[in-house]
Amino acid sequence: MATKQIGVLVGSLRKESFNRKMAEALTRMQPGSLNLEIVAIGQLPMYNQDLDENPPKEWVEFRERIRGFDGILFVTPEYNRSVPAVLKNAIDVGSRPYGKSVWNGKPAAVMSVSPSALGGFGSNHHLRQSLVFLNMPVMQQPEAYVGGADKIFGERGEISVDKTREFLQGFMKGYASWVERFPEAGTR
Repeated sequence: MATKQIGVLVGSLRKESFNRKMAEALTRMQPGSLNLEIVAIGQLPMYNQDLDENPPKEWVEFRERIRGFDGILFVTPEYNRSVPAVLKNAIDVGSRPYGKSVWNGKPAAVMSVSPSALGGFGSNHHLRQSLVFLNMPVMQQPEAYVGGADKIFGERGEISVDKTREFLQGFMKGYASWVERFPEAGTR
């Protein structure tokens, strides 16, 4: 079984964000069948259809990078019951021009991370709606709403709560199995 290349998009730009810490922790606990790589999205100019004829180099580079992945893992906070603008912009940049979406057919998983007890439930489900439209098969179970994020990381960014670490290992194992169901995703 070949290692699957997985792009990880983090919906927060803050250097010390819980979502960035989570994405980094997941790269350290990834199953051997996956290779997770965090993809920067903060440098992308805002999507504007007027630029489709002559797209900014950042868009071109981002689209090519995403095209090469076998799957995408989204790790996002919740802003006003939705996803942050930077993540929505990355999704829009990758979905255009119309008919040339780099997201098409890539197996996805969504994890929302928040210090609140709800764990970003609203952003998780709002993001799933967009991914369905983009024809990204989204893993249904296990769902991942990580609440209490301000209490689960150790000094070096490791997951310090045993139950949380066990859940995350199961989530990653489930996602690895999910990605295996879509062997052609990285060739699109």
